[in-house]
Amino acid sequence: LILNTKNLLHIEDGAFRNLPRLKYLSICNTGIRQFPDLTQIFSLEAHFILELCDNLRMTTIPQNAFQGMNNESLTLKLYKNGFEDIHSHAFNGTKLNQLILKDNKNLRWIHNDALRGATGPDVLDISSTALESLPTYGLEAIQVLNATSSYSLKRLPPLDKFSSLLEAVLTYPSHCCAFRNLRTEKQNSLLSIFDNFSKECESTMRKPTNEILYRDDSYNTSLWSAEKNMYPFATDEETSPYSYSAIFDDSEMTGFDFEYDFCQPKILTCTPEPDAFNPCEDILGYSFLRVLIWFINILAIAGNFTVLLVLITSHYKLTVPRFLMCNLSFADFCMGLYLLLIASVDAQTSGQYYNHAIDWQTGSGCSTAGFFTVFASELSVYTLTVITIERWHTITYAMQLDRKLRLRHAVPIMLGGWVFSVLIAVLPLLGVSSYMKVSICLPMDIETGLSQAYILLILVLNVVAFIVICACYIKIYIAVQNPELVAANKDTKVAKRMAILIFTDFTCMAPISFFAISAAFKVPLITVTNSKILLVLFYPVNSCANPFLYAIFTKAFRRDFFLLMSKLGCCKSQAELYRMNYFSAYTSNCKNGSSATGPSKASQALLLLSALEK
Repeated sequence: LILNTKNLLHIEDGAFRNLPRLKYLSICNTGIRQFPDLTQIFSLEAHFILELCDNLRMTTIPQNAFQGMNNESLTLKLYKNGFEDIHSHAFNGTKLNQLILKDNKNLRWIHNDALRGATGPDVLDISSTALESLPTYGLEAIQVLNATSSYSLKRLPPLDKFSSLLEAVLTYPSHCCAFRNLRTEKQNSLLSIFDNFSKECESTMRKPTNEILYRDDSYNTSLWSAEKNMYPFATDEETSPYSYSAIFDDSEMTGFDFEYDFCQPKILTCTPEPDAFNPCEDILGYSFLRVLIWFINILAIAGNFTVLLVLITSHYKLTVPRFLMCNLSFADFCMGLYLLLIASVDAQTSGQYYNHAIDWQTGSGCSTAGFFTVFASELSVYTLTVITIERWHTITYAMQLDRKLRLRHAVPIMLGGWVFSVLIAVLPLLGVSSYMKVSICLPMDIETGLSQAYILLILVLNVVAFIVICACYIKIYIAVQNPELVAANKDTKVAKRMAILIFTDFTCMAPISFFAISAAFKVPLITVTNSKILLVLFYPVNSCANPFLYAIFTKAFRRDFFLLMSKLGCCKSQAELYRMNYFSAYTSNCKNGSSATGPSKASQALLLLSALEK
């Protein structure tokens, strides 16, 4: 034992030479800077233990560092040192039983061939290290892997390298998804034999009379008493009770339990197990969602980009409705970008998400996606509310021009909406809830009271916005329902349009709000897997529908679109037709306005419908 000798800076080569009876060597809490020469010990003991600990100045493990120590079983306890890297062939010439590298806080790299030339190890402990990857060579013999608190280890080697693994204690639950239902190589080779044998063994266990199950403690195996003709594979020399060694040799029986669960081979166990927020599945979970999300995000991006392009390039004056529509289209365009990010990452990680989960959920990608979706959602809801209030205000005070909403009023109102949306989207990046909780990057973390209040605030505001939208449209409908103002067919047209607007808002908000509020009170009524259906089918409904309902289906937008296309040399006839209709309507309105002392019922109806068209 060489312990607590901080002034010991060097051990000369050959200091440990020809020590055939040495069983245990411990060098801890010293000032040694260079890895000591241990290659001349030549211990003849059946099991040798080397302990190196708290040697903070020792930074590397060189090649062949342990060759010649012992030709039999070797346990290396190399913990709490200053190791930063382990070189190629570092463990060459050893028969490793346990390799303990835990608590080497600066250990970032193990050479891919570090275990080349070694047998084993059976146990590998790399917990509390800074390792970013494991070597792909030399993992086949590992039966126990301990990698707790190894936060930099975000990816695992190919699973076929862990052909003997029976127990894994890891840092991230997603990594355990990789080992789910994974059998060891030996179990796979014997699986077909056990599938047939288990049926025979189970039927024998059910015999009530002449077959008896008992245990021979001297061999710790289950023996059976049965009729000779029940076992055609037994030799003539064998008699009852039949030992399982008559069927399999000792090497084949390693790794299996042989008591009453003989027919069930050992299954790999892994902790921590995946939780409800991160089940063992790809980002989108369902195959049909993987196809559908591409259609939806392309529709949202293309539709809203078209609206933005047409409105921004239009030579007509920027009115309040156009300004609000630009804000709404930008918000919904951001929602399309969020869906595109989710769809792209899902396509790249399909089938192996467990190996990318940590990089994605803790990286900038998920934070960006989460920011986009919360910002887009809140700005879209805010803008929809302002648009609805503006329409109600325009119709209610249609004849009072002094009360008309001007662009100078709309700009600060929308500036407030932008500030609010950015603030709400930034809070999870500052620790209020988190985008890292789930693979779809929504703020679902409600562990703290502040996070729970944050989620409830968003949901309550969205519900209030929906109520305001519904109330305004009901008032608009009552206003235009007056038979003195609008003809019956116009009334029906207006009612249908408002019903569609309210229905799309309800379809988007209601399911999300209902399940989210229940989850916020920690009474979840839906799993994360099923919530992904809501994410794709309901969450982006407004983002896809808004450009069509508020812009593309309106006459004003179609006019602007064809005029823009005519500048590019297309659709010139349609553009000319819309131009003529516009000037005709403008001339007619001017004549009516000059000849009448007051607004007619017909002109009131036109104003109401034109407000809805905008």
